[in-house]
Amino acid sequence: MADHGVPEHARVGSARVKTLAEASGVVARPPAEVFEALRRRVTGGSYPMRTEIDREHGFLAVQGGWWYRAEYRVTPDPGGARVEHRVVNAATWGRWGVPLANRFFLGFRAKTAAGFARMLEELGRPDGHEPEPARTVA
Repeated sequence: MADHGVPEHARVGSARVKTLAEASGVVARPPAEVFEALRRRVTGGSYPMRTEIDREHGFLAVQGGWWYRAEYRVTPDPGGARVEHRVVNAATWGRWGVPLANRFFLGFRAKTAAGFARMLEELGRPDGHEPEPARTVA
């Protein structure tokens, strides 16, 4: 993943962050469309999250809970739009305890990569959503 000026131990506010997982890929759609579909997707949930949006630079971040921060960058690519994603530990206190308190970190990178790949497929669809499930009409 390209650095884009965000070093491994960047600061978010007064907290240092550490990358826990990252992934990237290309969606065969215009960057502005992909960014908007991504924005709707990651900010539309019911869980309260702080959000940072910088459309000019194709940057979007959501942060919630004690430690979780997801950052996305959408940039032009010859194939459409390159989407980069990273999950960071942004805890301002007790950051050493995040891995201890979250045993799900076993396989976390693989799960993040698989979820990101599914999301890229969905962002590549014209409406940016999962297809409707098949229905049987009697």
